[in-house]
Amino acid sequence: MAVRLYHFPLSPFCRKVRLTLAEKRIEVELIEERYWEPSNDFLRRNPAGKVPVLRWDSRVMSESQAICEWLDETQGAPQLLPRDPDQRFEVRRLCAWFDDKFHEDVTSKLLYERVNKKVMGLGYPDSKNVKFGATRIKYHIDYMAWLLETRRWLAGNDMTLADFAAAAHLSCLDYISDVDWNRQPAVRDWYAKIKSRPSFRSLLADQVPGFPPPAHYADLDF
Repeated sequence: MAVRLYHFPLSPFCRKVRLTLAEKRIEVELIEERYWEPSNDFLRRNPAGKVPVLRWDSRVMSESQAICEWLDETQGAPQLLPRDPDQRFEVRRLCAWFDDKFHEDVTSKLLYERVNKKVMGLGYPDSKNVKFGATRIKYHIDYMAWLLETRRWLAGNDMTLADFAAAAHLSCLDYISDVDWNRQPAVRDWYAKIKSRPSFRSLLADQVPGFPPPAHYADLDF
């Protein structure tokens, strides 16, 4: 079986897929893709010109949530989507929350402005966007803390794709020191718990040229 993931290290969508693959103990070849300069080969793999793209033998799959759900349905434990329809709905709702609302409010305003623009040669950060993202992340961290008041994990008492979606975004932002882990101890404890999992190791080893991570990024006792 040949498994390749075309990805960009600081893409939260790619990281969600990487966490799922690692949690399932599936060996994968990571191929960094400059998706903003798409080659004809890459566009044949995904005409949308986006990462991640997973090549699994003869299959070529795109869209992170669809990939993760396919992996959960076809591969072994652990199960990352509950069997109960109501619980499964909550996982999917939270995945959409982070991949849509959190991404729009925070990731696109902080990570993309501070890192992606420079990497892609698109100029300097927009200070209004950065300020907006820095304000909105507080709201989202407070919301996560509210969820964790009655749950061990974000969507319930078991770790799910919802935790991977959230951790993927926050880990990218932590790489550029844009998360105030002291704001909500419950969120810090949740992140420490998921960060310490073996599936997280490859993320903590990521390096983006020109953007060294802070000292605490790979520290499990941050």
